Amino acid sequence: MPILPRTPAAVLLLAGAVLAAGTACAPQDSSPVAASSSAGCAPGALATRTAGTLTVGTDKPAYEPWFSEDRPENGKGFESAVAYAVAERLGYPKEKVAWVVAPFGKATAPGPKDFDFDVNQVSISAERRQAVDFSSGYYDVRQAVIALKSSKAASARSLADLKGVKLGAQVGTTSLNAVTDTIRPTVQPAVFDSNDLAKAALRNGQVEALVVDLPTAFYITGAEVTEAQVVGQLSGPAQGEQFGLVLDKGSKLTGCVSAAVDALRADGTLAKLEQRWLSDAVSAPVLT
Repeated sequence: MPILPRTPAAVLLLAGAVLAAGTACAPQDSSPVAASSSAGCAPGALATRTAGTLTVGTDKPAYEPWFSEDRPENGKGFESAVAYAVAERLGYPKEKVAWVVAPFGKATAPGPKDFDFDVNQVSISAERRQAVDFSSGYYDVRQAVIALKSSKAASARSLADLKGVKLGAQVGTTSLNAVTDTIRPTVQPAVFDSNDLAKAALRNGQVEALVVDLPTAFYITGAEVTEAQVVGQLSGPAQGEQFGLVLDKGSKLTGCVSAAVDALRADGTLAKLEQRWLSDAVSAPVLT
């Protein structure tokens, strides 16, 4: 997905973690800690913006379950917990972590950053890599189908049930890839320049269903198009789509941050955090 809409607390208190195998975006060492050290990642002594402090950015408001109470600094919520776990692995305890507001568009745009890394549900993509660096992926994304509750598509229980449905998705996204490569509808899908246009088309009946990533599906149906529902999720990982931590282009910290994420994935920490904070947040029936 190109841009992930923010997710309010009332929306994402509904369903179960999506655990999909993902590919790391940086080399891994058999000993994550040794890898960090050998890469010049001395604990607590990185070349951060402020010496001795790790500055982390995210958008405001910071919604649940990614954060809690709009307070990233409290360590609650999946992404807050991930940020602190990465910081700890890098040698920065909680009291040495500072948070700054970083709007999504600014965080992923070219130019200097006012954070050491940003955590904001940003999908790793080749296009974005031209402007910023990414860590290894810390969350694996799946695609989902949403439809108006009054639509025949709302009762779909399999991919076959969606073959004759007028589907829509945003151009240039893994959501559109899922439509053409996984669902393969017999009706030509509608392609939109933005998810806002896609949602408008769903409301006015131009399309019967949309394909978006799973967290976005819960956001849309819970906060924006409440007359719609999540029909189900597509099986298998979304073409390797992952959220990654965002860093300045060419940052000296990228390798260290990636090594920390790799270590947290390898020792099961990411899975535990996902189970704790997202197990009631992003689950839907699997459409096969």
